Amino acid sequence: MSEHSRAFTEEQLTQAHGLVMQLKDSINNELLGQENAITDTLVALLAGGHVLVEGVPGLGKTLLVRCLAVCLGGDYKRVQFTPDLMPSDITGHSIYDLKSEHFEFRKGPVFTNFLLADEINRAPAKTQAALLEAMQEQQVTVDGESFSIEAPFMVLATQNPIEQEGTYPLPEAEIDRFMMKVLIDYPQQQDEVDLVTAVTSGRIKESLAVTSQANVRLSKKNLLSLQNLVARIEVDQRVVEYSVAIVRATRGSMGIVHGAGPRGSISLIKAAKARALMAARAYVTPDDVKQSVLSVLRHRITLSADFEIEGLSNDDVLLRLVDDVDAPRL
Repeated sequence: MSEHSRAFTEEQLTQAHGLVMQLKDSINNELLGQENAITDTLVALLAGGHVLVEGVPGLGKTLLVRCLAVCLGGDYKRVQFTPDLMPSDITGHSIYDLKSEHFEFRKGPVFTNFLLADEINRAPAKTQAALLEAMQEQQVTVDGESFSIEAPFMVLATQNPIEQEGTYPLPEAEIDRFMMKVLIDYPQQQDEVDLVTAVTSGRIKESLAVTSQANVRLSKKNLLSLQNLVARIEVDQRVVEYSVAIVRATRGSMGIVHGAGPRGSISLIKAAKARALMAARAYVTPDDVKQSVLSVLRHRITLSADFEIEGLSNDDVLLRLVDDVDAPRL
């Protein structure tokens, strides 16, 4: 593949890869034992997508998002979702100004670069849906007037498992707008030992404060350049067909009531491109697609009651499905 055909040089690729690895290492210093979750979140960031982070309380969901925002140096706002939160608390609202005798729009927290929607499923569907237009079109419409949101824009939402008391399931239309669903699980034993040692010795803080170890700072301009480079990563047509075949297989697979739509295919390729950059490659491989399947598709499928009774998870079914789809040889 020539440098001209991919529209960037080997030096640019190397520099971009180095920046991403520094960012990853910086976050790893803050959030011990969650390397897979960190990698998936960075993949979504590079691909320009939104992320839904799920896990039980106390595993570092909010810390992951805050650390990412600190390292990237953009505008960052946090909204704690509660049952009484109103849509206007997120998007903003119009207020009548007595002096000017006109309505003025007061922008809500959605007008930022990185929005942390903390415990998003603690709020009812009407409030959750306030993010729909912003996530898809990067704008907010209030009283018939549209207001654009400056790039880069990324929604990072955390949620507790839906079985927990006081949670509301997210509307399907909103779930589909999240490029990836990242699961944060309990750390391995040694990782937990390291975490306890680091906190009790004062090396890292038990609070959600990000320490000075998160010393990598990427400007908004640098981030947009990285996202632009990811978009230009080369993808063989056979890899595109492979990705579409995987997504289409979810629609006709036994045990899956609702499969993934075309947005799943698009997200799969975007995520694979970002993984290629993180591997310092200018092209996508079938393995990049395979590594992205779970995080991109796990929230886009619904299992039948029989499969759920058998104790099968969405990840279990997707792994079986991927094994049944032949990967191309490049």
